[in-house]
Amino acid sequence: MSLESSEGRPRRVLDAAAMRAFAHPVRLALHELLMRAGSLTAAEAAREVGVSQALASYHLRQLAKYGLVTQAEPRDERERPWKATESRQDWGDTAGPESTAAQSLLEQVMAERALARLVEWQERRGDEPEPWRAAGGLSNSYLYATPEEYEALGEAVAALLEPLIARIDDPATRPEGARPVLLTQLWVPLTPTASGD
Repeated sequence: MSLESSEGRPRRVLDAAAMRAFAHPVRLALHELLMRAGSLTAAEAAREVGVSQALASYHLRQLAKYGLVTQAEPRDERERPWKATESRQDWGDTAGPESTAAQSLLEQVMAERALARLVEWQERRGDEPEPWRAAGGLSNSYLYATPEEYEALGEAVAALLEPLIARIDDPATRPEGARPVLLTQLWVPLTPTASGD
């Protein structure tokens, strides 16, 4: 298994088995819940996600196997809470057909989950307070970039997001009125046209 992390950077997951394990919808839901809640027991997480405690425990152990969650500090002697190990992961730089296939599967599942969240948002947008109604949605930008510029753009976006992402780990830094927001970035290099554009 290959998990790499450095201060201020997302954990880079290169292992095909870890990517396949994370691509499970229940595991994605549990991981997101732990990032939002801080720490929860398997029973608490099961109620929130809508699965049995045994199933939540199984999936949490699978996430722990790949270093994506870990046991949290118990609130009392009877509890065994879990927490996410990192607030961000990066699934890039895969090598070989097995890793490429696993990364593609994970990206597809995550994109489908993000699109489902967008549909949910569209259905409830009218019931949201005015400042939040315009907050969700999509935007498209077409640009021309070299691989180096593309990488620099990703690093610049990550730097802009860092202070907001840090609020995941420290709820005391969240300003009044802050709420969780899913930001899904789709970076898709397009095939050049016949004219080279």
